[in-house]
Amino acid sequence: MSYKIKHIAVIRRSAMGDVAMTVPVLRQLVAQYPELKITVVSKGFFKPFFDDIPNVSFLAADTPERGTGLSGIIRLFRDLRKLKVDALADLHNVLRSKILRLLFAMVGKNTASTDKARAEKRALIRPENKVFKPLKPVTERHAEVFAALGFPIDLSHPIFPANKQMDEVVRSLAGAKSGQWIGIAPFAQHQGKVYPADLMQQVIDQLAENASDRIFLFGAGNAETDILNRFAKGRENVIVVAGKIKFTQELQLISNLDLMLSMDSGNAHIAAMYGVKTVTLWGATHPFTGFAPFAQPLGNALTADREQFPKLPTSVYGNVKVAGYEDAMRTIAPDTIIAKIHTLLASR
Repeated sequence: MSYKIKHIAVIRRSAMGDVAMTVPVLRQLVAQYPELKITVVSKGFFKPFFDDIPNVSFLAADTPERGTGLSGIIRLFRDLRKLKVDALADLHNVLRSKILRLLFAMVGKNTASTDKARAEKRALIRPENKVFKPLKPVTERHAEVFAALGFPIDLSHPIFPANKQMDEVVRSLAGAKSGQWIGIAPFAQHQGKVYPADLMQQVIDQLAENASDRIFLFGAGNAETDILNRFAKGRENVIVVAGKIKFTQELQLISNLDLMLSMDSGNAHIAAMYGVKTVTLWGATHPFTGFAPFAQPLGNALTADREQFPKLPTSVYGNVKVAGYEDAMRTIAPDTIIAKIHTLLASR
């Protein structure tokens, strides 16, 4: 099949972390098939993720002139046809992308889509008769899509880019590097995935005790920024990033970190796509769902105690509230997090 395909459109319109997880897969794809051209179709905000990948171009799917609904899908299809796309890799697999797949199939183009493993996920998160075993990582499921199009990918030797050059604004914020640079992203979309603020304060305070290290706090919006400012109060080496630099500049900084501490959220996947050591904290969710950061050892994922909270994970995305499980993440001790971070930093 692959001898006919020279240009693949890749559809991935979803949350930030989901889009970030496609980046290492595409890096491997173009490295192993340098003659192949890729056009990524996603929200325009995510374009910076793909700027430095060879042979990869970007098409924003959320432009006002394209519109929404069925007419918007048809316009997108026509735009991709103009680019002479030979095949469609649907890494989103929702109604809109399914319609786009159908349109491509109707004109004789090859298509393939990611298996979302819905039945396996339901078995993992159900409260009774739970099947507690690791599901295939999402990155491997994406790789299977390209294999179905004739381009099998080996993900076992990942390729990561060099650290991004930091512009003057980022250098001014971060300062000259002496000790370790640690990023902390303490927020997530759903509260069931957020480490308690009082315990996070303990983690930040302990990390900040080494004055030569710098702690960078990531977030967005006024409410999160207020919390970050409280975390950083009185600590010169704890720097609030939120609201001070643009998204592209945040990517510059993240790529230069020595380690990222994150919830099960987009920042974990952004750090991982740059090859940064990433420690993740899991409450209502679990790395067994397949959403652990790419190429990070399972031991870097610190999970709530399932002996005390046997129904965990209660959901794939952390949006299901279970009575009595509000404090599940308190079973992850700050000392455990600090020990893991120190161990990883010592191994650099």
